[in-house]
Amino acid sequence: MNDIEVIRPLQRAGVYKAVLFDFDGTISLIREGWQGIMIPYFIEELMQTPGAEEESAIRQTVVQFVEKLTGKQTIYQCIELAEQIKRRGGTPKDPLEYKHEYHRRLWERIKSRVEALENKNADPRDMVVPGSHELLDALRQMGLTLILASGTDEHYVIHEARCLGVAEYFNGGIFGAQDQYRNFSKAMVIERIIRTQGLQGHELLGFGDGYVEIENVKAVGGTAIGVASDEARREGVDPWKRSRLIEAGADAIIPDYRRLNELLAFLFERRGSDAVSDV
Repeated sequence: MNDIEVIRPLQRAGVYKAVLFDFDGTISLIREGWQGIMIPYFIEELMQTPGAEEESAIRQTVVQFVEKLTGKQTIYQCIELAEQIKRRGGTPKDPLEYKHEYHRRLWERIKSRVEALENKNADPRDMVVPGSHELLDALRQMGLTLILASGTDEHYVIHEARCLGVAEYFNGGIFGAQDQYRNFSKAMVIERIIRTQGLQGHELLGFGDGYVEIENVKAVGGTAIGVASDEARREGVDPWKRSRLIEAGADAIIPDYRRLNELLAFLFERRGSDAVSDV
């Protein structure tokens, strides 16, 4: 299985009833490059504090906490920014203000992508991790419940999922961050799935490109597939993602879903006529 790096053999392959997906970087590439917006913005804020260090030191601090908190709701990175400002003698704003300003700046980067999708001037398949539509379709045809959970604000996730033509696949719901951030987490979504559907932990399969969803799926005994997607190139493995996903406990690492036949065979022990063609 050339594109599947098996970290540990699957213990309960093929028993899954529900599948949890992260959104950005796992399915959607609309927000590719978001770090290039958040990190400079946070550096800008910290450089204005009375106790600011050299910019190189500030950059190192920002990169570390942004990367550490990737996969959680955006507000947590903004909360940490406020804490870092306070440590340097500054008076931070409400973290929600930082989040809203970040979203404003990010929108300037991605609005042309979203508008192109809305106006049917772009092919949704060019803005997803390759093979996403085919994987989602195959899993639904198998009768599985699909759930989408993202650290991005829920209204953005729903709209962007519709633009990409993937919203319809998530018969188990689409969930995202809230301004009242304590009302949402990926762990809470997983707990709800297990409780409402009467699942055992090993019946949950998860796909994600971030630390949080991998860790959360593994915490309940599920199978976690790390999607180490290179978002800019749309091919190959991102080494930084791969390292973090393995550290989080991923059972296997894949670059994308192009080798769908092999992926389904690996996950469901399907062979021959039961498998589907690669995309």
